[in-house]
Amino acid sequence: MAESLAINGIDDSPRGRLLSAAAHLFRDKGFDRTTVRDIAASVGIQSGSIFHHFKTKEDILYAVMEEVIHFNTARLRDAVAAESSAQGQLRALIRAELQSIVGDTAEAMTVMVTEWRCLSEEKQRKALELRSIYEQLWLDALQALHEQGAFKTDPFIMRRLLTGMTGWAPNWFDRDGSLTLDNLADIMLARVVGENP
Repeated sequence: MAESLAINGIDDSPRGRLLSAAAHLFRDKGFDRTTVRDIAASVGIQSGSIFHHFKTKEDILYAVMEEVIHFNTARLRDAVAAESSAQGQLRALIRAELQSIVGDTAEAMTVMVTEWRCLSEEKQRKALELRSIYEQLWLDALQALHEQGAFKTDPFIMRRLLTGMTGWAPNWFDRDGSLTLDNLADIMLARVVGENP
């Protein structure tokens, strides 16, 4: 994957370390209870140094969300490009989203859901514009399957159902358990196309 992700430790630049620390703290303490001083202390710098990278704490939160959306959109594009059939693409999308939610970007994904309200309306709008590209990859694959007769439900509704399935996984999925992400992706795909996993 060509893009690096600051918030999962791949990007070891000062900005990358700040975003990774912020994602961790925002997830554990919440945006409101996390201070700029907390973020600075977790990376071993003076709090004033953060303002060389970001003007406000909200800008840090937005950057965490922006990074994770860009990174996971690239992940989905790669997943779709590796498959030739609509069913294969949907399975790859499910697997990629599960990896994002319970794997390497789990902290930032959690922050995106739980701290969304802390963004200004303008920043929410910008994030939604970025997210719409991510969502369109899903809708395209689901629309193709719908046209092939794989399911009757409206593709938009089917995407909402899949979002619920993948989004709830962190609450119960055990990375060390016997069920793998690949197994889970197959099970979820079967709920859509009606085949036995």
